[in-house]
Amino acid sequence: MPPVILDSRKLLAFATLARVCSFTQAARELSLTQSAVSHAIKGLERDLGVRLFERMGRKVTITEAGRQLLQHTDVILAEMQHAREDMAAFGE
Repeated sequence: MPPVILDSRKLLAFATLARVCSFTQAARELSLTQSAVSHAIKGLERDLGVRLFERMGRKVTITEAGRQLLQHTDVILAEMQHAREDMAAFGE
């Protein structure tokens, strides 16, 4: 069975939620519905088999596993941005 590759959209939703600690605010920043952000986070948690946030009503706090993933996510998203910038030099 091939390894499951992490979805960049889920990682972006995760990083945004980790920063703002609100599904509503994360959805607003990403121009998504709150439900879409929730599904992205649940999907990422399912993919990884760990809980990334503790949910307390409308507020969320990141778990230890989430903090560790956030370190990786920051690097991944930065590298993706750098790749896009590098490729812009070859654009039309």
